[in-house]
Amino acid sequence: MLLLPRKGVLAIAAVIDIAVNGRAQPVAAKTLAMRHNLPPRHLEPVLQALVRHGILKGTRGPRGGYELAREQHRITAEDILRAAIDEDFNGVALADSWLLDRVVMPALGQAENACSGALARITVEDLTHSAECLRLTGGVHRK
Repeated sequence: MLLLPRKGVLAIAAVIDIAVNGRAQPVAAKTLAMRHNLPPRHLEPVLQALVRHGILKGTRGPRGGYELAREQHRITAEDILRAAIDEDFNGVALADSWLLDRVVMPALGQAENACSGALARITVEDLTHSAECLRLTGGVHRK
């Protein structure tokens, strides 16, 4: 069972891909989409949300693409996930229900706090290091 939204997981993978592959020049959205077997139209809104939240920088033009907007150790998995999914829940109201207000939301709030704390301890630097180690040992296949 995947607890994190698919869009959030995709955003984390995209940021790590950019961190690993975007040191010399920005990574094009089309290239990212191809590497992750996605249509570019699915990835572009996620990338734009990451730009709006200051995680990525977008550059237009023939040599354009995306690069990290700040240092790897200053971006956490929680930052990325929040940027990717905040867009979905912005302005959406939940039903007005005593059960929701007094039972469901407090319980889920505790679980969310625990998960958020764990995600805040995972940095892009950590994940990039793992990806590079896999690449060096031949444990990853590039597409």
